[in-house]
Amino acid sequence: MPQVPEKIHELTVGRLAARSGAAVSALHFYESKGLISSRRTSGNQRRHSRDTLRRVAFIRAAQRVGIPLATIRGALAELPQERTPPRDDRARLSEAWRAELDERIEQLNRLRDRLTDCIGCGCLSLDSCVLSNPDDVFGGRLTGSRLLAGKRPAGPGAPQAGAGTA
Repeated sequence: MPQVPEKIHELTVGRLAARSGAAVSALHFYESKGLISSRRTSGNQRRHSRDTLRRVAFIRAAQRVGIPLATIRGALAELPQERTPPRDDRARLSEAWRAELDERIEQLNRLRDRLTDCIGCGCLSLDSCVLSNPDDVFGGRLTGSRLLAGKRPAGPGAPQAGAGTA
């Protein structure tokens, strides 16, 4: 049986963008960050193997749930190249990210529950401001903005040593 030439199984960056739903610029960015790879033709055009579609889908799904690109890159480095990762690999990655996602969900729930108190206050230093100062350790002891002794800002217009604080 005749062998199908490798280049038939490759995708141009435009075709990869159309098939994956990612913008060409995003694909170039992913490649610059080491998330996907391509080979160059003699005319210096990018060619992506078909398994790149699965990798792009993986990247986009991980980004949608807030996984940082550095974490995604680390996960992709553990997956097999040039083929779709098996289910057990995908399950292992999912489990590893579960705790991170649970913590993020908890933070967002706290923010949502306390958001009404923060909208429009503009104080940036409430006793327990969840927007500008989450888990404020000084909020229980002090209110308002304070400069710590010995921590004076430098430069023109900065208060001079001994000057009062607001």
